[in-house]
Amino acid sequence: MLQVTDATTPIGDYAVLGDGRTAALVSRAGSVDWLCPPRFDSPACFAALLGGPEHGRWLLTVPGASRVTRRYLGDSFVLETTFETPTGTAVLLDAMPLGDGRCDLVRRLTCIRGTVRVHHEWVVRFGYGLVEPWVHRVTDPDGSEVIQAVAGPDSLLLRGDRLPRPHRGGRRAHTDAFDLAAGEDVELSLTWVPSWRPVPHAPRMQHRIEATEHRWGAWAQASRYRGRYREAVVRSLLVLRLLSDSETGGIVAAVTTSLPEDFGGERNWDYRFCWLRDAAMTLEALLEHGYRTEAQAWRQWLLRAVAGDPADVQIMYGVDGSRDLPERTLDHLPGYAGSRPVRVGNAAVGQVQNDVLGEVMCALHLARSAGVPESTDAWSLQVHLVDHLCRTWREPDSGIWEVRGEPRHFTHSKVMAWAALDRGVRAVEEHGLPGPVERWRRERDAVHADVLAHGWHPGRGTFVQYYGAEHTDASLLQLVQVGFLPPDDERLRGTVAAVRAELEVAPGLLHRYRTERTDDGLRGDEHPFLACSGWLADALARQGDVAGATQVLDVLVGLRTDVGLLAEEYDPATGRMAGNLPQALSHLALVRAVHSLDEALARGGSAEGRAEAVGRP
Repeated sequence: MLQVTDATTPIGDYAVLGDGRTAALVSRAGSVDWLCPPRFDSPACFAALLGGPEHGRWLLTVPGASRVTRRYLGDSFVLETTFETPTGTAVLLDAMPLGDGRCDLVRRLTCIRGTVRVHHEWVVRFGYGLVEPWVHRVTDPDGSEVIQAVAGPDSLLLRGDRLPRPHRGGRRAHTDAFDLAAGEDVELSLTWVPSWRPVPHAPRMQHRIEATEHRWGAWAQASRYRGRYREAVVRSLLVLRLLSDSETGGIVAAVTTSLPEDFGGERNWDYRFCWLRDAAMTLEALLEHGYRTEAQAWRQWLLRAVAGDPADVQIMYGVDGSRDLPERTLDHLPGYAGSRPVRVGNAAVGQVQNDVLGEVMCALHLARSAGVPESTDAWSLQVHLVDHLCRTWREPDSGIWEVRGEPRHFTHSKVMAWAALDRGVRAVEEHGLPGPVERWRRERDAVHADVLAHGWHPGRGTFVQYYGAEHTDASLLQLVQVGFLPPDDERLRGTVAAVRAELEVAPGLLHRYRTERTDDGLRGDEHPFLACSGWLADALARQGDVAGATQVLDVLVGLRTDVGLLAEEYDPATGRMAGNLPQALSHLALVRAVHSLDEALARGGSAEGRAEAVGRP
């Protein structure tokens, strides 16, 4: 039975809504526990996700429901939640409308059988749950009464058929409780506007819900994929689109901060920014499924974000391309499940990660090969970045996992430096673009030789995490993906086998590295990293192991929540999601693995593997 309590909601019980500029998390109980208007990286006005109701939430629910089911309507982010009680059934529709530049969240609760009791609570706390606003009633341009919450630059407006009243107890909240009979509904909307602007007109509820469902669905229809994993692939592509800012073209890694990798621990990070690596991989996933417009938008974002001296390029930026992302802690928040500190900003912004340009150049090369027109400015930027890499690839770095320990010569970073140089060379050779190709070839060959000399462990028959190490990490699976060696090269087969032997803790589920062997500068442990499952399936598919790739993909697809979302990590012991949600890296790894599996099937794969994969329902 559903109980509306202040207990921590499982991460997997959240669904996401988005309007192309920001996003909200809604619990199975109908509580909006996270919203950062008007932009992904803005301060939250509902932060109960990282604390309690007193830190802000918008709850619209049917307490005591014996059964709660959820789904997105079609291929959209219009969320339908059905509450069944002994006395009746009610359906809640939640959506963040698209396309008109507003920041709204609309909700409609309809009783479709019998009678239900409804509970409504509205608690606004700006500044990540810290700032209590001035709340008063005003009249909007349509002559309707509106509740307005104002603090500093922020203003939230609550409209509806039935507005809650101030709570008479000690809690500063607006609450209401009422009955709905079959055929009755209540419509509510939330609008963020800058506090200095006048109150806008009310959103047109039904029209905007229908238009939002249609727009998401029309975008999803453009996907080329029609295979057995279609539902999982399309939902993942939609998540990647939701994480893409419709105004700036920036692509964020997740919509949340500080959902823990280690429950009760300190591995809590703010992912509401644009990592060049994650965004480039997202771009590749979209391109492989036919989406070219997003590639052009992101390339323009990239040009603006990294403009200037190549030596000043960062690994991550704000949604608008801003560079100043200092990390600080929010000590007033107790953290999700007591996981502290709660962080905003990210100190990794100052790290050197030599793999990043490799992902960027691979994505831009794929865009070029897919027919996205090259621009003089875009190519000039790439030339300067690759030239700079020629001078820096020999230096140690913090690697893809952003370790906060001593910089090292990470094998993955070196291989991705090779990939950046390789794609630069191929741009000249295959597309006729101008560049110092002889120099790039020499440096490319030098990186390749360096990795074979220092990143390969002949005694173990595997590439290793960093030069001089004897252990692996899961990023080495990407050596298969970028073409450093032929996929069926025995050195890559040995590496895939070694990664699985060391890091696979349940079928298809891998740690990204062993914390006891990697100086990441943090206490505690973490759970299997879901993107690694996608990378494993991708590597197996490229090596022709169709059956093995299918088995891993079936595991990953099966872990998705009831509404098709993946967090950063998964705890197989308890069956719960961990880390930020939804996570771009998890979804893009799934999408790209399915693409590689399709290509392997087209090539024939292994005979028995092909038969098994095609025959499985």
